[in-house]
Amino acid sequence: MSTHQRAVEQIRQSYAEIPGDAAPRLAKATSNLFRFRDSGKSAKLSARDLDEVISVDPETMTAEVQGMTTYEHLVDATLPYGLMPYVVPQLKTITLGGAVTGLGIESTSFRDGLPHESVEELEILTGDGRVVVARDDNEHRDLFRAFPNSYGTLGYALRIRIRLRQVQPYVHLTHVRFTDAAKCMLAMQEICDSMVHDGENVDFVDGVYFAPGEMYITLGRFADRAPYVSDYTGMRIYYQSIRQRNRDWLTIRDYLWRWDTDWFWCSRAFGVQQPVVRSLMPRRWMRSDVYRRLVALDRRYGVTARVDRWRGQPVQESVIQDVEAPIERGAEFLEFFHDKVGMTPVWMCPLRASSRWPLYPLEPKKLYVNFGFWGMVPLPRGQFDGYYNQLIENEVHELDGHKSLYSTSFYAREQFWRLYNGDAYWPVKREYDRKGRLLDLYEKCVRGR
Repeated sequence: MSTHQRAVEQIRQSYAEIPGDAAPRLAKATSNLFRFRDSGKSAKLSARDLDEVISVDPETMTAEVQGMTTYEHLVDATLPYGLMPYVVPQLKTITLGGAVTGLGIESTSFRDGLPHESVEELEILTGDGRVVVARDDNEHRDLFRAFPNSYGTLGYALRIRIRLRQVQPYVHLTHVRFTDAAKCMLAMQEICDSMVHDGENVDFVDGVYFAPGEMYITLGRFADRAPYVSDYTGMRIYYQSIRQRNRDWLTIRDYLWRWDTDWFWCSRAFGVQQPVVRSLMPRRWMRSDVYRRLVALDRRYGVTARVDRWRGQPVQESVIQDVEAPIERGAEFLEFFHDKVGMTPVWMCPLRASSRWPLYPLEPKKLYVNFGFWGMVPLPRGQFDGYYNQLIENEVHELDGHKSLYSTSFYAREQFWRLYNGDAYWPVKREYDRKGRLLDLYEKCVRGR
């Protein structure tokens, strides 16, 4: 903790030294955001010394973690004690601070909600340069409650105390196929409500939509022993296995990172799913942060766009989003998405918030489905970049859903503040960032400054 205190003092002093006319930007080794911004007049704030697990307490089942610590490092620290965070987002380099202040979700979210719901305490560098400790029961409660979904516009998480849960060494998977989206959503609702399937308890629930007549719910159950374990970190590809086998076994660690090796299915864009390429590629390169860097390079130099023009292909739009819809409207969303966008596969992850969080407009206790889709779609003739993303935005809110803000958004200002609770956001913003040193949520997440 003394090392942590030195790191806190260093970042606090660095923040104070940033010129008043420069917008601070947190410099991180990795990023899972897909809002690419020009640097403009900004100053980078280094967080390199805030990426450690401070302690794991197996008796209280909690961990003290610095804000820029990745879930990969936290899981490596907790699994030897037979513990894991309640919700472990899908990708290894998502940081705790990023998941708490932005988006984090996984197959335990049907029961345990979102990552911030298992946080007990936040140490935050606020926009006005103070370092405060916020909890749900102290004088900084309003900041604690508004911090989730604020995307670094209220301050930066320096330290997080998070609750942990017990695990078993293995996860037994069952992939259940459906040919009708409405029946799939109904079955998912029943399983998530009862937390039981075929008379056995269910610990994990997610699913994949491959086509209108082919989708799967994957159910995971903890197990002390396994007859075998599969390995999807080499030649075999996890998402393809869902269509090939009804049951499977993974170690708990491999289950938590089952999506990371191929960045769900997005590694195919880089040829990594081709057997020859895969056999030659070092395993240490088959991970989400490597692919994300390749996307950033492509964005910077426009390689894909140039190749498409050379080949006479239509201009493509990046459609990278996570959205939530009430589960009873989930089949409607899938029908819309298939008809208007046509990208597959689509990840399906049920979630239920335990209580109301001001900037997360989800009704407590209500079951939603997160639909994740990530790729490029050719634009129709005469349409411009943003066409598909705006269609999706409009549909999600017609269905009383919610859209995450880690990627591009196109809302008008008044609409945005109505959807993301400006009435709750602005009093906290004025209290902890009185001079507006940090961008506000609209400027950062929609205007992309």
